[in-house]
Amino acid sequence: MSILFCERTRTFHLFNNEISYIMTVLPNEQMGQLYFGKRIHHKEDFSYLLETGYRPMTSYVFEGDRSFSLEHVRQEYGVYGTTDYRRPAVEILQENGSRLSDFRYQSHTITAGKPKLVGLPATYTEEDGEAETLTLVLKDPVTEITLQLFYTIFVGGGILARSAKLTNHGRKDVHLLTAMSLCMDLPDCDYEWLQFSGAWARERHLKVRRLEQGIQAVDSRRGHSSHEHNPFIVLKRPDTNESQGEAIGFSLIYSGNFLAQAEVDTHDMTRVMLGIHPDSFDWKLEPGEEFQTPEAVVVYSDAGLNRMSQTFHKLYQKRLARGYWRDRPRPILNNNWEATYFDFTEDRLVEIASKAKECGVELFVLDDGWFGERSSDHAGLGDWTANRERLANGITGLAARIEDLGMKFGLWFEPEMVNKDSDLYRAHPDWILETPERRASHGRNQFVLDFSRKEIVDCIYEMMAKILREAKVSYIKWDMNRSITECYSAALPADRQGEVFHRYILGVYDLYERLTSEFPHVLFESCASGGGRFDPGMLYYAPQGWASDDSDAVERLKIQYGTTYCYPVSSIGSHVSVIPNHQVFRRTPLHTRANVAYFGTFGYELDLNHLTEREQEEVKRQIAFMKEYREVLQFGTFYRLSSPFEGNITCWMAVSENKTQAIVGWYRVLCGVNLPYTRIRLQGLDPELCYRNQETGQSYYGDELMNLGLITSDALSGQVEDSNADYGDFDSRLFIFKAI
Repeated sequence: MSILFCERTRTFHLFNNEISYIMTVLPNEQMGQLYFGKRIHHKEDFSYLLETGYRPMTSYVFEGDRSFSLEHVRQEYGVYGTTDYRRPAVEILQENGSRLSDFRYQSHTITAGKPKLVGLPATYTEEDGEAETLTLVLKDPVTEITLQLFYTIFVGGGILARSAKLTNHGRKDVHLLTAMSLCMDLPDCDYEWLQFSGAWARERHLKVRRLEQGIQAVDSRRGHSSHEHNPFIVLKRPDTNESQGEAIGFSLIYSGNFLAQAEVDTHDMTRVMLGIHPDSFDWKLEPGEEFQTPEAVVVYSDAGLNRMSQTFHKLYQKRLARGYWRDRPRPILNNNWEATYFDFTEDRLVEIASKAKECGVELFVLDDGWFGERSSDHAGLGDWTANRERLANGITGLAARIEDLGMKFGLWFEPEMVNKDSDLYRAHPDWILETPERRASHGRNQFVLDFSRKEIVDCIYEMMAKILREAKVSYIKWDMNRSITECYSAALPADRQGEVFHRYILGVYDLYERLTSEFPHVLFESCASGGGRFDPGMLYYAPQGWASDDSDAVERLKIQYGTTYCYPVSSIGSHVSVIPNHQVFRRTPLHTRANVAYFGTFGYELDLNHLTEREQEEVKRQIAFMKEYREVLQFGTFYRLSSPFEGNITCWMAVSENKTQAIVGWYRVLCGVNLPYTRIRLQGLDPELCYRNQETGQSYYGDELMNLGLITSDALSGQVEDSNADYGDFDSRLFIFKAI
C-alpha cells in the first residue's frame, strides 16, 4: 500500500496489491482522473492517459487553444458550466446568482491511517498501518471556498474510501446546492448496471441492464435510504459473473436522501456520482462554516462479483460496525410481534419466553405495544414509559422475570415518531415536521419528530436512557415506520429549510452515538418497516438490521440474496415465522424456514407453544445446529452459487476462515417430476483438503467439489414411487462439510 506524488508530472498514484488509482493536476489546475482498476506498475509519468483534441461544437478552457475542454476530460470533482456540460459533483449558489466554481489545486497531505468524520458514520482503522489517506486541498479564487477531497486506500482489498469537505473562507454567505461524496469518470461505458430495488416486503431485488448513453440512476427523496432503492450500485463487464471478470461496487455510508447515478455521454465516457440527493438540499454556508459529505466506498474486483461482495463484507464487518457485538456471534432470539401483536400481558409474555428458553432460545424480545396508551398504531408513540395495564411491574419487572429464566431481554422502540394521541405531542405540538398552512400527512397514523432540533433528540434520549439504566435490557430493536413528508422545521429560518433532511439524519446519528456510548453492551438492531433503512450508515451503530418485514422463507431467498451483494450475513436479521405466513399466506416447511434464516442472525417470530411436540423437537435441533455453526454462518466467507432471480434453484454457501468447514444452503422453490440430474460447483474450499459430508459420511477432496461439483439430484430425478415420500414445493437441504 502506498500513495506516491510525482512533483514533476504532478501525478498521484494510490495503490496496494490489488488496485491502482491515478490522477493528475490538469492544465487548468483542476484535478483529473487517469486510471482506476487492477494494480499496475508505478512510474513517474502517466501523462499519455490524458487525451485531448479538437471536437466541433465543443467549448474550450483557454483562448486560442482548441484542444483542452472539460467536456471530454475525466475529472475528480466536475463542475457544470465551464466547458463541462455533464451533471456536476458540486454546485454553489453565490450572492450574485452565479453557480460556477473553479476549484484549483493548492496542496496535499499524505497521512497514515484514516481521519474520523465528525458526526457521520464512516469506515475506520484501528492501527495507522491499515490504510493511508490522501487529502487534496483545492480552492476557488473568487469565492475563497476550499474543497478538500479525501482518498483512503486500505492495505488489503480493492477498496477506496472517498469524501469531500467544503469550507467558506470568503466574506459572503453561499448556498451549497450539490455536494457529492464521489465523482468518478470512467473511460468507456462497456458495463452492465446492477441495482437493488423493490418496495416494502420485497426489498433489494437485483435488477440488471446495460449502460447506455444518457443517465441511469437510483435514488431516495423519502428522508431515509428507503425500501425502493438501496444506496449501492455495481458496474460490471458484460462477461463478468460471480466467479470471474471485472466489477466495481459503489456504496454510500449514509441513511438519508441519496443519489447513485451513472451518466454516459455521447462519446461513451461514464461519470459515476454518489452522494446526498441534490433535490431539496440547500445548505447555507456562512463565512467560517464547513460542510462534510458522507463517505462513499468503492470496491474493485477482477475476480467476479463474489470477490467484490466478500471485500465489502469484511470491510463492513470489521471496519464499519463497531463495539462489543462487532465480532461476536449473535444471540438466538424469540420476538413476540407475530405471536401477539398488541394483545399481551406480562404473564403471557413470560409464558412465550419460558417455552423459548426450553427450546434453547437465548434472548426474548418485546416488540411494539408496551408503552403509553398503546393498544393500536393510533396512540402512544413518544410516551416511552411502560403501560401498567399490560405490564404491572413495568419494563424493569418484566426484564427481571426474563432474566430469572436464564435469558436476556430485548425491547422495541420507535424513537423518531409520535402519535398525536400522546402526552408528548399534546405537550409539544410544534415538535413534528410539518409545513405552515399545509396539511400534515400521516403514515401508519404517526408523524415524524423534528430530529434536526437538539432539544427533541435530548428529550428522546433521556426517556430511552432512563429505561436502559433501570432495566436489564440487552437488545434494542430500533424501528422507523414512515417516510418524511412536509419537510419543514419550525426552528430554522426560511433560508435554511433545505438543510432539514440532512440535519434530521445527523440527529438520528447523534442519538445512536449517545446510546451506544452509554450502553456499549446492548445489541442494537436497526429496522424501518423491515428494510427501509438497511444501509451502511446504520451498520456503524447497529451491527445488524431487520432485512424485511416479509418473513416468508421463499420471499426471503431473493431479499437475502440481493442483500449479500454488499452487506455481510452477520448484518441480516432473519427469523423463522409462523405459517400460514402473515405476509404472503404461504405454508412453508419448518426446515426450509430455518434453512433460510440460518444465513443471518437467526431467531423465531412466533409462539413456540403453538407448535406440535414434534415441531418443538425440531426447533430444539435447529437451535442446537445454529449454536454449533453460527460462527461459520455469520462470519465465514460467503459465496453465491445459484440465483433465485434466474431459476427455480437458489444455492449459497459459507466457508470458515481456515477452510476446514463449509455449509451449503440449497433451495428448490417448486417441485417437479422426472427432473434432470443436477450438481453445483462449490467455491472457496482448500483443493488439497478432504471434506466429509456430515450427513452421508461420503468424503471428497476440495478440488472435486469445486470442479466436478456437489451432486444435488434427489428422487425427483425420475419418478417418486413411494407415495409416502416427503417431497413437495418449497424444499431445501443443508450440506455440511468438515475437513478430515
